[in-house]
Amino acid sequence: MKVFPPGKLPPRIVQGLLAACQVPRDSRVVVGPRFGEDAAVIDMGATYLVAKTDPITFTSERIGWYAVHINANDIASLGARPRWFLATVLLPEKSASLPLVKGIFRQTLRACAELGVILCGGHTEVTWGLDRPIVVGQMLGEAAKSKLIRKESQRPGDLVLLTRGIAIEGTAILAREKRLALALRLPAETLRRARGLLDRPGISVVKEALLAQRHGEIHALHDPTEGGLASGLYELAKAGGVGLRVWVDRIPVLDETRRFSEVLGFDPLALIASGALLVVATAESAPKLLRAYLRHGVPAAVIGEVTDAAGGVEVVRKGRTSRLRVPARDEIARLLG
Repeated sequence: MKVFPPGKLPPRIVQGLLAACQVPRDSRVVVGPRFGEDAAVIDMGATYLVAKTDPITFTSERIGWYAVHINANDIASLGARPRWFLATVLLPEKSASLPLVKGIFRQTLRACAELGVILCGGHTEVTWGLDRPIVVGQMLGEAAKSKLIRKESQRPGDLVLLTRGIAIEGTAILAREKRLALALRLPAETLRRARGLLDRPGISVVKEALLAQRHGEIHALHDPTEGGLASGLYELAKAGGVGLRVWVDRIPVLDETRRFSEVLGFDPLALIASGALLVVATAESAPKLLRAYLRHGVPAAVIGEVTDAAGGVEVVRKGRTSRLRVPARDEIARLLG
């Protein structure tokens, strides 16, 4: 019997499972369980309620803070504002100390304050069999019906933008979890900068999503997380029923990420990439959006274009075109496994 490794299930398995999820027409569910969609949308009459849940499992450091921001990003990627947060905190049986519990709650409250989100409930327990704490977040948000951003709005000719660069979250995690191996080959200043990426530029993309809504004609937003940019691009195309042509040489990769990849031997495009936002905008509005990002100090670049679904997801590297390789698992799972 095959046993899956840590990380996301293979895309084909997930797509098969979701195909069996039939949502009744009278359920008021506007966006339900679909591959490439990271949150649900429910019709509440005057507005849409947007709901998201995601755990933090790759790191135990600042997990309360992580949980808030990771869940808020997916709410914002549908054009909604994050409003309310609930957390299920599972503590390891042999190290569930009061300082640990207080630390997680402080982190959670700090992140909620940064986004104007209310911590409105949850559950906390000491759980048998765990060797580290795990936080499962649930974020709720609201969207005006005219503001909801649906990935199936993508059209051939749209441009694909990427903010900031990759892979902010993965690089920051590796700076902590692989610090000894990295310190043998890289200057201390490089590791210090990498550890600080969680705060500067940070992993929240709520600001970038709101700017996109104000300054562009947006047909999709997607934050690449586990599986990195490669998985994010595949999910974006599948959810929209379109193809993509991606110019790899235009993808902004953080200098720290490049240097880490040389030492540890991983693909930067497959490293968990929270902190970047994929934005699909009309070709006419993309220049205006790029200027708005520049004014607000957000680096952004055009990295691809939307094509017909028949073309699949193509990558162009140094003039040569090939199919996108979707990683079987995130590089962080492989490196930390």
